[in-house]
Amino acid sequence: MAVGNETRVTEFILLGLSSNPDLQIIFFVMFLSMYLLTIAGNLLIMITIYVDPQLHTPMYFFLSNLSFIDLSFATVTIPRALVLFLMQIRTISFRDCMTQLFFLHVIGGAECFHLILMAYDRYVAICKPLRYTTIMSKRACLLLVLSTWAGGLFHAFPQSLPIILLPFCGPNVIDHFLCDVPTLSLLACSNTFISESVDMANSGLLAIFGFSLLVVSYVYIISTILKIHSAEGRRKAFSTCASHLLVVSFFFGPIAFVYLKPSVSFAADKPLAVFYSLVTPFLNPIIYTLRNEKARKAMKKLGGRTISVFRTRIN
Repeated sequence: MAVGNETRVTEFILLGLSSNPDLQIIFFVMFLSMYLLTIAGNLLIMITIYVDPQLHTPMYFFLSNLSFIDLSFATVTIPRALVLFLMQIRTISFRDCMTQLFFLHVIGGAECFHLILMAYDRYVAICKPLRYTTIMSKRACLLLVLSTWAGGLFHAFPQSLPIILLPFCGPNVIDHFLCDVPTLSLLACSNTFISESVDMANSGLLAIFGFSLLVVSYVYIISTILKIHSAEGRRKAFSTCASHLLVVSFFFGPIAFVYLKPSVSFAADKPLAVFYSLVTPFLNPIIYTLRNEKARKAMKKLGGRTISVFRTRIN
């Protein structure tokens, strides 16, 4: 579309992870397998928590919302990547690209705030156990979860708007499998100082601030755990916190690297994007269920109940 003497870009071309056809098939199989397992694992957690009354506690309510966030986060980017790998359809319209960018940051911001919320929940449970039920009431938990989504929206608008307003007049080739601020900034045909500054201040500092807040929280949590006299009590508390710390490291590490550097292409950009958009949502259900005996028992109970119902209907 021509505007004055400039030709505005109406679509972008995503190069994906490789131009090698054999590798594209391998990536398709790998991404599809992990995506289907991500859907199954996160849905299983949400359903198990919903149907088991013993899991109707703040911690599991927050875990079910994390599963929903992870499932949504993967769905924003992976289906489009699968089409790219299998059918070699590399074009994406300007509108679809900006929509993907916006929701990537809505959900990514929500996950950042939600991980901080989960750390706060553990802090209250371990450091202020007598006030836990009062502080983490049902109403408070619901409002806290809604606030994480509101935080995601407040993060996404200033993150995506400067990019949407930039003029793109060519080239239109994105050396990636998704649309994001760093890759799109390289294609703009005007000064990107404002968008890059907003990107670094918004996403980068959010990642650093969030991770720093989590570290401070866990210093208090671990110091309290060490004062617990019961060895079993210490083991359970450490097990729950270790799972959360592992998830936090997987999420904040790659994001801090991607958004705190200048908008130049690095070889690590694509692997890191794969990690936070697919690997982390895939691993989170495994991490939380493997280290949570109560959740494992509830899943086995749900599985036994499902098999029993299935057999009854067959007979």
